[in-house]
Amino acid sequence: MLIVMKPSAAASEVDAVVSVVEAVGFRAHPMPGATRTAIGITGNEGPIDGRRFENLPGVAEVIRVTKPYKLITLDLRPDKTVVRVGDATIGGGELAIIAGPCAIESREQAFAIAKTVQQSGARFFRGCVWKPRTSPYTFQGLGNKGWEIMAALREEFGLKVVTEATQESHVDIIEKRGDVIQIGARNMQNFSLLKRAGRSRLPVLLKRGMAATLEEWLLAAEYIMAEGNYNVILCERGVRTFAQHTRNTLDLASVPAIRRISHLPVIVDPSHGTGTAYMVTPLARAGVAAGADGLMIEVHNQPELSLSDSAQALTPPQYLQLVAEIRAIHELTSSAT
Repeated sequence: MLIVMKPSAAASEVDAVVSVVEAVGFRAHPMPGATRTAIGITGNEGPIDGRRFENLPGVAEVIRVTKPYKLITLDLRPDKTVVRVGDATIGGGELAIIAGPCAIESREQAFAIAKTVQQSGARFFRGCVWKPRTSPYTFQGLGNKGWEIMAALREEFGLKVVTEATQESHVDIIEKRGDVIQIGARNMQNFSLLKRAGRSRLPVLLKRGMAATLEEWLLAAEYIMAEGNYNVILCERGVRTFAQHTRNTLDLASVPAIRRISHLPVIVDPSHGTGTAYMVTPLARAGVAAGADGLMIEVHNQPELSLSDSAQALTPPQYLQLVAEIRAIHELTSSAT
């Protein structure tokens, strides 16, 4: 259920409605907008009698939500969410670029790539210190040593750190040392991890599962938001299909589909979405043209020596050329809307 407040509703009236919602055993999710506040209600196992809220001071209308998701929809928040990470943003008018290696391998490697990322004007550095891998015999990340490198890199270059949590305890560490919690495709339906991320103060970047429908992906975001964390970024990274010419099939149609349904920012990962470096730039261009709020790009100073996902990593010159191209496309599409 959705309670829409009047544009003239005072903060005290919003608080009073929240108190009534909580008093009857439900959870209230107030979402301030540009012109009015809407309050989503969760925690009900059956229909809610909306009449108890209709006559409360400041209430404009009560809407029954028939969709399986309640908090991610434009019905609740018609204004697009802008996720703020310090002085950087994801969503809104600026194109967010999250770039870096698949994994932190050494200080020399990480610093060389971070220098390139900073040079490009990107604000976010991606790099995993824990790596969930298909094979138990492949590189699993540096762990604590990787965090020492990330902390130094963050201080040196002023970049916002995005790294993946593969279990609940990792969230505790990222909260102390990182800026954005990434939940990867393999963990999109790890519900205990989603709930833990939902209790965090940090933004969460949620990747689409390898075989997830749009509804399943959005409901995973609901798990995070239902715990009180509304700073969620959706990341399209491709789905598994019968195609053999790419590692995954990048579903760029999900971008306009999500923008029509949800207020959450959505970005595209053409590196994992294709698995092949020569495809990354064309699909990155297409992602921006489709309306993505940003891109996640893998960059490596020596891709041939990378310990993971070497085939999809761009070299620094390739990455810098890509950034110039996508910024031009973003400027063009922004002026056309």
